[in-house]
Amino acid sequence: MAVAARDAIRARALAVGFDAVGFARPASAAAAGKRLRQFLAEGRHGDMAWMAERAEWRADPAALWPEAKSVVVCGLNYAAPEETSDASRGVIASYARGRDYHDLLKGKLKDVANYISGPLKSDCKVFTDTAPVLEKPLAAASGLGWQGKHTNLVSRTFGSWLLLGEIFTTLDLATDAAGADACGTCSRCLEVCPTAAFPAPYQLDARRCVSYLTIEHAGHIAEEFRAAIGNRIFGCDDCLAVCPWNKYAQAAHETKLHPRPETASTRLAELAALDDAAFRARFASTAIKRTGRDRFVRNVMIAVGNARDPSLLHVVRARLDDASPLVRAMAAWALWRLDPAAYAAERSQRAAAETDSAVRDEWSRAA
Repeated sequence: MAVAARDAIRARALAVGFDAVGFARPASAAAAGKRLRQFLAEGRHGDMAWMAERAEWRADPAALWPEAKSVVVCGLNYAAPEETSDASRGVIASYARGRDYHDLLKGKLKDVANYISGPLKSDCKVFTDTAPVLEKPLAAASGLGWQGKHTNLVSRTFGSWLLLGEIFTTLDLATDAAGADACGTCSRCLEVCPTAAFPAPYQLDARRCVSYLTIEHAGHIAEEFRAAIGNRIFGCDDCLAVCPWNKYAQAAHETKLHPRPETASTRLAELAALDDAAFRARFASTAIKRTGRDRFVRNVMIAVGNARDPSLLHVVRARLDDASPLVRAMAAWALWRLDPAAYAAERSQRAAAETDSAVRDEWSRAA
């Protein structure tokens, strides 16, 4: 019965569109829980207070739902063509170019969960990365791959391009063999990071990560990271894209993950002009909406400054009086990068009139 149930669950998950399915015990992520606690103790989570708030659940899946006996881990391939390096355009991480994957994954997971709770008569709960679950360690324990030196999951079949979701169930299912680490001596993911976010192999300091800075970080982005961010306006794929295991990956078959018109057209001048209503309308069905307009346009202004294109000066000037201090600060920085003389001409008056201290600081540099 247990073998038949496991085979039936795998078949159902593949039928609804998942590309990889594995089985693990909730307790199989215990070692990762210890690493999480150390990560939090060192403050490497930055602004992500939600990681600490539910640390006990996150560190110990058994505490999240004590009755659960098995975890069904499902992976969805999201590999997509690399973005252009054209400096006049912003680069958006691959996972965010299509429909919001949270909604897509949850729908597929619920379909499988309904099958488990129906014909298989077992209780289950569905989780995506919005829940306090150590997804990557569970995925590795279930045989979907291993956590590479960049701390992300690597698959022999799909490379670095799997979105993950989990179904916790009271059904007692046999587990799969854990994925064996196959990184070897390769360190490309560590070397390519533009902001040196990896203190050591298999360790991440999120406070230095471009994905964290452009998505999770709610405040002003420190100057030491701005040039390195380049034209990345939402996330970063660098450490994922360079992995040699990607040579086996194929483009995602799920069409809802393919780039949408609103994410494929990423001209900086157009994005910088978005007000809150336009931002919400444009990115309503994508993961980008979670940053909010101000953080997003903050990122766009950094990309404008890094473009070093004088034709974008009108874009910068339009944002110097933006309602958001985050945007005003980066507009001042971008003006300094594009036209030091124009920056010098406005510096004193702007600094005197500014009410936000961080923006004032951006007007206090030597031209």
